[in-house]
Amino acid sequence: MRRQPLSRYALSVLMGLVSGVLILWTTMGGVHAKSPDGVLPAGGLRVVKADAPDSIVQLSPDELNALPHTQVKTSTAVTDGVIAFEGVLIRDLLEALDMSPEHITATALNDYEIDIPSSDFESFDVLLAWIADGRRLERDDKGPFWVIYPRDQHLKFQDIRYDYRWVWQLYQLTVH
Repeated sequence: MRRQPLSRYALSVLMGLVSGVLILWTTMGGVHAKSPDGVLPAGGLRVVKADAPDSIVQLSPDELNALPHTQVKTSTAVTDGVIAFEGVLIRDLLEALDMSPEHITATALNDYEIDIPSSDFESFDVLLAWIADGRRLERDDKGPFWVIYPRDQHLKFQDIRYDYRWVWQLYQLTVH
């Protein structure tokens, strides 16, 4: 039985579907995803006060590097093996900014958002990481920043409720 070639109509519908999927992929977190204001972050981290959204603090890589660095070695639900993550403890970052929020909203490049209670940062070494196994995190590999929990040190973090808080491609923290 011979296959009939696609009609022009069927071919145009197929091409339209493929184009639509590519556009959707790009806008929902593809390699060139943008922050909500349309600007790709320049390697820094945005911190916004929820009660004063016009007061944006843009922390440069140099400013972040000036903070005390910490390393957390742990496995993740989305990678293989144990990885040595480096960055700054989120509680140290908040202290350096003189902020004591009840919670923060972590926002990723693909617009994923989740609220994280400050008690997580106060009780555990939750890390804002930008280095994994000695390499800078890039946008196409969970960067520019990734919220890391000490998963292997605390059994409670191996629960899916905490997996949602592992925000990768993080570019903004909103403090509440």
